[in-house]
Amino acid sequence: MAKNAIQKITLNQAENIPFDKLFLSQKNVRRIKNGVSTEDLAADIARRGLIQSLNVRPELKDGEETGRYEVPAGGRRFSALQLLVKRKEMAKTAPTPCIVNRSGQTSMEDDSLAENVHRENLHPLDQFRAFQTLSEQGLDTEEIAARYFVSPNTVRQRLKLANVSPKLLDLYEQDEIRLEQIMAFSISEDHARQEQVWERISDNSHMQEPYYIRRLLTETTVRADDRRAVYVGAEAYEAAGGVILRDLFEQDSGGWFQDAALLEQLVFEKLKVDAEAIRADGWKWAEAAISFPYGHTSGMRRVYAEPEEMSAEEIARHDVVKAEYDELDAKYAEMEEADDAIENKLDELGAELDAFADRPYVYDPAQKVIAGAFVTLGANGQLQVEAGFVRPEDEPRAETDENDEAIGDEGRDTADAEDDGTGGVTVNGRSLNGASEAAEEPEDEGIKPLPDRLVFDLTAQKTLALRNALASDVDIAFVAVLHALVLQVFYRFAKDSCLEISMVSNSFGQVQGLAETPWAKEIAERHEAWDKDMPDSDRLWDFLLGLDEASRKALFAHCASLSLNAVVEPWNRRPGALAHADVLAGTLGFDMVEAGWSPTVDNYLGRVTKARIVQAVREARGEDSAQLIDHMKKDLMAREAARLLEGSDWLPEPLRLDADDAVAEGGKPVAGDATDETDPDGDTAELPAYLADDTGASADEAATVDGEDTDHLQAAE
Repeated sequence: MAKNAIQKITLNQAENIPFDKLFLSQKNVRRIKNGVSTEDLAADIARRGLIQSLNVRPELKDGEETGRYEVPAGGRRFSALQLLVKRKEMAKTAPTPCIVNRSGQTSMEDDSLAENVHRENLHPLDQFRAFQTLSEQGLDTEEIAARYFVSPNTVRQRLKLANVSPKLLDLYEQDEIRLEQIMAFSISEDHARQEQVWERISDNSHMQEPYYIRRLLTETTVRADDRRAVYVGAEAYEAAGGVILRDLFEQDSGGWFQDAALLEQLVFEKLKVDAEAIRADGWKWAEAAISFPYGHTSGMRRVYAEPEEMSAEEIARHDVVKAEYDELDAKYAEMEEADDAIENKLDELGAELDAFADRPYVYDPAQKVIAGAFVTLGANGQLQVEAGFVRPEDEPRAETDENDEAIGDEGRDTADAEDDGTGGVTVNGRSLNGASEAAEEPEDEGIKPLPDRLVFDLTAQKTLALRNALASDVDIAFVAVLHALVLQVFYRFAKDSCLEISMVSNSFGQVQGLAETPWAKEIAERHEAWDKDMPDSDRLWDFLLGLDEASRKALFAHCASLSLNAVVEPWNRRPGALAHADVLAGTLGFDMVEAGWSPTVDNYLGRVTKARIVQAVREARGEDSAQLIDHMKKDLMAREAARLLEGSDWLPEPLRLDADDAVAEGGKPVAGDATDETDPDGDTAELPAYLADDTGASADEAATVDGEDTDHLQAAE
């Protein structure tokens, strides 16, 4: 034998041993159940047979083999075979492939531990590709899931991951991309777009987070919970050739509609059809749009639906039911004990009376023929119809003689004076030059009409005397001013007030999204509530006198508020008016933070420079927080700034009152008072770990993902 020759090993031999000669060892180190259950493993063995032999040792008695064998490694396989025997799916004497260890060089515990520790799980990518191969071989999702004891959703996830760009999968195999990043890329099936996004973010570790990858891949899409997508519906969108991106790993609220242009086209087409159906119901016009600017109804009168009138039979039935209810209710009130029969009868009668009261609302057909409707989408994606608006040009015109001279609004004075045809002036049907409105005979030569100058002088004296009288009655003066304001706010073109008070109300329709603010919605609701109560303009004075004091004051405040204008415009210098707005705000105790305003990407941070964003964070949170974001690109910087500014009470300069220029309402530093020190109260915000640490999140942190199927990160279970 050659010197230093390597001794050859001898492998344990495989034998087929009758199953009833095997028994489970108590020296198996696996005590805790984990992974595939015994029932599932038994089903798999029944389908494909035993693909891994049992590790056994002969049972010895007095140093001799007894013919029975102990199973220290492969306990779950043994239990699964035992279950098959119990179910009579396998004979108890069936030959069972075993590896027999007779060497005695290692203990049974050692063998059991080695079998479980030395195994290496599949790389997740290998499992993704294996599932993809099975799918290409013709197995459907449910069958693959059944064979490998995972949920169908898990299989869909693996197949989705296998469809990511091969270039990115190669980077994942080389550990240059994390699994959760691959999961984010799987939203899109466009490999070129996936690779483009990776090239954009690969040099910046702060931009490689899954949420940011998803944002870039969906930045030109429309979310499925967007009102446009809800209105059209996924089925109609896909039928038109649209593609919906889905995220199988996180809640995506229905995904993203990839083709925004197609979606917009479908929205307009459907809105056009819906608007035409509404117009066909009797309206003169129906105007449709995804959204209308704030104040789009300015200058229009509105008519409202009224409860449908009851027929003679319904009125008669209502009177009978009401009388019966009142009689029974009075009788029951005098009874000392409760009576279920009477209570049930009262409930029946009350329900019938309620049905009479809750009648459908209908529009007067004569009003519909001159009015129209605005058709748009609500925030929930449902069709929203605002009906009953009458355009100025559609207002009914009073018939006049061909010889009558049209009198424009500009030429009509506040006293509604008219030429009486004889060179004099007629007011309220009386001729001020002494002639009767109905006089047909010419006056005597000795009586001449009053000169216009004299009429002016006399009515000027009347005006001063009336002013003096009005000044002495503050309540009537209040009603008179309110009457003038209401005419302008709710009737627009009525000229029935003797007070020369002019009110301007700017709608600021050019500001995008203004109509969706909570303040605009509250004003609109209040205005509509008052508008429904308004009588015809000729009965308005009596209506205002009939209101209680609180209602009159509330209506006055509403009308007066619509004239307020604190907008800064480069071409309209109004320093005094703007200063007065701040004084008014201070008197009201008004503050934009308390009113509900906070800086977001849409309303401020996404519309200013990076320097302004950093300045805002510095003013609100201090220099340390500002330095956390000053290296970021603008879109990510704006998002993080919005998070940092949340709850800080910070306001940009145009929204601050004069008193707030140095210190904000809540005592936090603002412009001109930024601090480099950390807030001792702990207000200085911190970025998430992945943004604060240039090295990125740890492997353990990266493996944590919220979702219903958390085991998907351990893809090779």
